[in-house]
Amino acid sequence: MIRFAGADLDTRPLVLGGNTFGWTSDEKQSFSVLDAFTAAGGSLIDTADGYSAWVPGNHGGESETIIGHWLKAGGPSTTVVIASKVATHPQFQGLAPATIAAAADASLARLGTDHIDLYYAHFDDDSQTVEDMAAAFDKLVTTGKIGHIGLSNFSVAREREWLEVAEREGLAKPVALQPHYNLLHRGDVEGADGYGALAAEKDLAIFSYFSLASGFLTGKYAGVEDLKGAARADGIGSYLPDEAAQKAAFAVVGAEREIASAHGAEVTSVSLAWLLAKGVTAPIASARVPEQLDALLAATELELAADEVAALDAASEHFTAQA
Repeated sequence: MIRFAGADLDTRPLVLGGNTFGWTSDEKQSFSVLDAFTAAGGSLIDTADGYSAWVPGNHGGESETIIGHWLKAGGPSTTVVIASKVATHPQFQGLAPATIAAAADASLARLGTDHIDLYYAHFDDDSQTVEDMAAAFDKLVTTGKIGHIGLSNFSVAREREWLEVAEREGLAKPVALQPHYNLLHRGDVEGADGYGALAAEKDLAIFSYFSLASGFLTGKYAGVEDLKGAARADGIGSYLPDEAAQKAAFAVVGAEREIASAHGAEVTSVSLAWLLAKGVTAPIASARVPEQLDALLAATELELAADEVAALDAASEHFTAQA
C-alpha cells in the first residue's frame, strides 16, 4: 500500500524510477520494464522533465516521452500513477512561476495526459520566494493539471516554510518529499531535524531516491577495482571519498549479504527492505531491463527482523552524518 494525502494506492510499496528511460534503456527496453512492473502489481512511476538531458544527443524530456508513447500504445491493464518534476529541463530551469507553468504544459504534452498525479519541485530555486512558488503550484492543482504537490532537494527549513505558507494562504499543500536516502546516505533523513521528522510531523509521504546508491547497494561490486568502468562509477564514487568510507561501505554490503543469505534473498532486496523498515513510504528504484525487477519487487515482501535492521544500522553508522 502506498499512501499520500488521501491517495491510498493498493499497490506494492515500490516506485519505478524512469531515469533510465532514454538513457541506459531504449524505448523498446523501457516498454518491457514498464509492462513487467505493472503486470507485477506496481503502479507509481517516477520521472522528471530533465531526464535524460545529460546523455549526449538528448535534450531533456526523453523519459516522459517514452512513458507517453507507452501509455498511448496501450500501457498497462491497471491504472498507473505518474510522478514528474520541474526545474531541470534545459528549456525550463528553475522555479519562476512562468517557468513552472510552461514546464508543466510541456510535460503534459510529452506524457500525452491531461494531468500529472504527483508533481515535484525538483530542486529549490533561491531566486524565488516560497510564496510565489507555492502559488504557482497551487494554480496547477486548481486548474486540474496536477493532482498533488511534492518537494525534492529543498532544505528542511524551506520545505517547512512552504507548508506554512500553504496553510496560511489556503493553498494546496505538498503531500510528499523525495529525499536522497539509503544505507550510505542517512543523515539528511534521520534525526530530529531531518526530512523524516518533518514527514512524521506533517503526515507527508517519503519516496527515497538513490535508494540503491547508484547501484552499489545491489552487492555486485566486491571491491573498489570493480567500480572502474561502471556506468555509474561517478555516482558511486561520491559515497566513497576516502579509504574509511570505502571500508565502511563494503562492510555494509557484507552485513547485507549475511541477511540476504538467511532469507534466500538478494542484497538489492535487503537494501530496499531496510528503507521500508525505516519508514519510507516507497523507495524509488530503476531497472534497465525487466530481469532486474525481480529483486526490486521482492523487497516489498521481505520483512526484516528488528535485530537485522539494527545490524544494518550499526554497519552503516559511518554514513549517519548530515551531508
